[in-house]
Amino acid sequence: MFTARAGIAQYQQVGNQSVTYADPWQLIGMLFDGALDRVAQARHAMQIGQIAVKGERIGKAISILEGLRGSLNHELDPQFAGNLDALYEYMQRRLLEASLHNAEQALDEVARLLRELKSGWDAIPQEARDVGRHQAEQRGTHD
Repeated sequence: MFTARAGIAQYQQVGNQSVTYADPWQLIGMLFDGALDRVAQARHAMQIGQIAVKGERIGKAISILEGLRGSLNHELDPQFAGNLDALYEYMQRRLLEASLHNAEQALDEVARLLRELKSGWDAIPQEARDVGRHQAEQRGTHD
């Protein structure tokens, strides 16, 4: 469910150079990690009153989520991709609410959802990843 260019662009924005060597599966995991890191940094900034840092980190987390949304392949499984798209959009809205209202509970909710998605992503067996990679190479995209 992933187009490499969209994910690479978003991950480079979070400042990780190992993206050059990552396969599409690793890249999605890195995007989840990057979003989780930015949410944690925003929470810390919120707690110590660093308003500008909080806003910047929340903005970066929203950008990463936008990259994840843009990488979805709606043609492969429209219902699944649509559900994920709606979840990513919901998390973006919650992050905006967290920023506007200094709502730590909204940051915690987004972090929990991201951890659940990452856990599921990491649990995909290598055999399924290999099949998905092969199919994507034949189509010219990465799922």
